Amino acid sequence: MGRKLVLQLKHGDRQEIAKSAAGWMRPSVVEVAPENALIAPVPLHWMRLVKRRYNQSALIAAHLSSMTGLEHCPDLLERQRRTPSLDGKTKGERADILNGAIWVSARRRHRILNRPVILVDDVMTTGATLASCTEACRAAGATEVCVAVLARVAKDA
Repeated sequence: MGRKLVLQLKHGDRQEIAKSAAGWMRPSVVEVAPENALIAPVPLHWMRLVKRRYNQSALIAAHLSSMTGLEHCPDLLERQRRTPSLDGKTKGERADILNGAIWVSARRRHRILNRPVILVDDVMTTGATLASCTEACRAAGATEVCVAVLARVAKDA
């Protein structure tokens, strides 16, 4: 059931699921989030955003901000380089593909300096995307980075 919900949010234009997802994630975020944390979604490349019409991680992040009172910066991170789909790629392949593809927006850099960040994503597979986002945040001056994900892909036994 969980897989179906995530796929409906991600690919089925079921944007209303984002609010419930944020509600499920809220207790964990509140537990780990420092008081002055900045919530930011994992970004989509603009071409993927046009195709999908929305960033599901950004929807969840906006609801999490509203539910927790933590500040939200929907355009903190940018995915400047169009990367191929990461489906079926190994952890190493994903890391190579994402190398240098994500960074902190020059217009938003001042908002991250000397403060913690909560990165929000819908699904974590290998962690390569979140690692790339974390590196960008730390390089731009974030004091710490926590991640909040709706779902984790289970590894085969």
